[in-house]
Amino acid sequence: MQVGDILRKKTARVATIRMNETVGIAAQLMRASNISALVIKDVVRTEGNTAVGMFTERDVVRAIAEHGAAGVNLKISQLISVQELVSCSSTDTLEHVRHVMNKNHIRHLPVIDNYGLIGVISIRDISTAFDDEAMATQTVFAA
Repeated sequence: MQVGDILRKKTARVATIRMNETVGIAAQLMRASNISALVIKDVVRTEGNTAVGMFTERDVVRAIAEHGAAGVNLKISQLISVQELVSCSSTDTLEHVRHVMNKNHIRHLPVIDNYGLIGVISIRDISTAFDDEAMATQTVFAA
């Protein structure tokens, strides 16, 4: 099974946030959208508007744990170091993506095809896909 198989079943909307927004805004957006991660987008001179990272519930907790209530007023850029973006493509296998997540200790990956953000895949998406596949196999053998 490939990442694209999962994305076809999910909503096409990808929640994003800019580097200059605050932790509080990010938390409100995650709560309102009932999601646990946002793709961080930034304007990069040579590439235009591009995905540069992920901001997750863990980042919100870390900001508040390290800075107290003032953590909600910090800008995302103050908490996130933009390194090489860890991502996947829609043609990657779920096994490969699970390995990348485990290796990098992350639970969400932006999906990028042809230099464009097309979705986000989570470890929960992968786990659900494997569970569904196992159930389908059991049903075939039970019949």
